[in-house]
Amino acid sequence: MPRTILVVDDDPHIRQLLVFALAKAGLDTIEAEDGEAALAAAVNQAPDLVVLDINMPRMDGIEVCRALRATGDLPILFLSSRDDEIDRVLGIELGADDYVTKPFSPREVVARVMAILRRTAGRPPAVHEAAAPLKHGQLMLDPDGWQASWAGAPISLTVTEFGILRTLATMPSKVFSRDAIIDRLHGPGFAITDRTIDSHVRNVRGKFAQVGAEDVIETRAGVGYRLGACGAG
Repeated sequence: MPRTILVVDDDPHIRQLLVFALAKAGLDTIEAEDGEAALAAAVNQAPDLVVLDINMPRMDGIEVCRALRATGDLPILFLSSRDDEIDRVLGIELGADDYVTKPFSPREVVARVMAILRRTAGRPPAVHEAAAPLKHGQLMLDPDGWQASWAGAPISLTVTEFGILRTLATMPSKVFSRDAIIDRLHGPGFAITDRTIDSHVRNVRGKFAQVGAEDVIETRAGVGYRLGACGAG
């Protein structure tokens, strides 16, 4: 069954460009020209992913992302017209799964959309052969249900956040470089920045900190990340 992508941008030329490229990839599309229309489409037509422009009049992409994240985990790919890292970081911290900066290649957008859809379809990365729950200290991960909990309390994570934590939890003693984490999540050669991984990690830490968990992910300066003690003492 074809997956449906909601394309949200106030520029009709960009919408047409993306709709054409996504259709060639076998994806169905819905268009919205502003944030309010996007929220209505998300509710009424239940897309599988949103391609969301940040800079729109009336209700910008940040507000739309906040509203969508308040009600669920619909995957979001941000488009930004400013080459400004704060837009990218803010988007990722709000729960977006990835971003592309304008001007962009439609082929790149399609590739990123397809990568996110593969992850949300529940296909586990090659490193994860077993679907058994992963437990480390107070941390529990359910790979099949894409659920995380701390001392029995559920923690709401995006697909990318869960993927990072699951990657670390499969080999708790291993320090993963940022490139290695990207490879586990997207496959070799996928072009996102180290700062994107840092933003996701910061977001994971913030969510666990809300339930008193301060040692979920450990940073090894100049190397990368590994799973922390997770309250194991």
